[in-house]
Amino acid sequence: MTKSSRNSVSYASRIISNAFSGWGARIGLTWVVILAFVACFSPLLANSMPLMVSEGGQISMPILRYLSAEDLMLIVLFIVALLLWKTPLKFSTKAAITASSALIALLVGLAILSPPKTIIYDQFREAAAAGSYDWQVLPPIPYSPSDYLRDFGDNSLKAPMVSVEQFHLMGTDSTGSDVASRMVHASRVALSIGFIATGISMIIGIIIGGQMGYFAGRFDMIGMRIVEIFEAIPVLFLLLAFVAFFGRSVYILMIIIGVTGWSGYARYIRAEFLKLRKQDYVQAAIASGLPLRSILFRHMLPNGIAPVLVVASFGVAAAILTEATLSFLGLGPVEAPSWGSMLNEAVKSSVFNWWMAVFPGGAIFLTVFSYNLMGEALRDAVDPQLSRKAGVVS
Repeated sequence: MTKSSRNSVSYASRIISNAFSGWGARIGLTWVVILAFVACFSPLLANSMPLMVSEGGQISMPILRYLSAEDLMLIVLFIVALLLWKTPLKFSTKAAITASSALIALLVGLAILSPPKTIIYDQFREAAAAGSYDWQVLPPIPYSPSDYLRDFGDNSLKAPMVSVEQFHLMGTDSTGSDVASRMVHASRVALSIGFIATGISMIIGIIIGGQMGYFAGRFDMIGMRIVEIFEAIPVLFLLLAFVAFFGRSVYILMIIIGVTGWSGYARYIRAEFLKLRKQDYVQAAIASGLPLRSILFRHMLPNGIAPVLVVASFGVAAAILTEATLSFLGLGPVEAPSWGSMLNEAVKSSVFNWWMAVFPGGAIFLTVFSYNLMGEALRDAVDPQLSRKAGVVS
């Protein structure tokens, strides 16, 4: 890489490129991408409804009638993210953000306006048993997370089994639901808690920390006192209090974790902006009369965001652990399966159910470990001393 090409690449881009050149960060990123794919396409991977059937010569897809707006939004976002990653943009970033925001707003509006549909899973099994289907294509895991399988008799807390009558690769829980299906759908809660809560924290921290570092003086002093107040808040006890008063909702967990966790991001952005505000290119932007938002977020932020990415990777892992802790205590979300609540079932009865501990606990460990691997790699790439040592060794 020539000197001119190095100068054309932003500092944050170089940090990310150097961080993910190692195997540890690549392994962590691979697991997170796999988890994101499973979370986005979970209705197509684990469901009691057939993906496609032929009935009387007519081919239909029953599962499409029951997909929610949230399901469609996640599938579309994953495909769009994959296309944007593999294909060079032919339009401006502003247009892409506007189109994505409009699509998300439309799907969220559909989710609010359309009531949830009642699904009777037995109708599909009865139709298949009666020979109504010429043929059918089932998902890889032919069970839904809320399918309690009462028609199969007592399936409560069965160890993993693969037979002609039943296919439960990871066993069943106390309600007879398939553990593998609940594991797949629970990945949505883990990723949404991590990304949304961390995103809220990053936005608040970058806005407040950026202004603290740019203006300094009294603004910085008042901002640091606010940061210290938020750092003194016991997040877990605050979550317990909100759950006691407002009920168990995954959205409340996201908001509280995000609103109380921005102080670390503000500190890092403040430190970077204090260093960058005297740089020549920043002074030139000020002299040119550019608006404040352009100076802060277009010229300074790309060169000061790298340390924040390090904190964000650890923040996602911490948010996932916090949600798992609440769910393990029985205070997590009730409307969706969660790894923490599944882990709690391992010790509910007098007998230790190993499969209810190994699979959810392993998923939590691998996810948190992957984010820590990426955080360590980003931290090493940001540290100039470690970067020079790595360059000397290589």
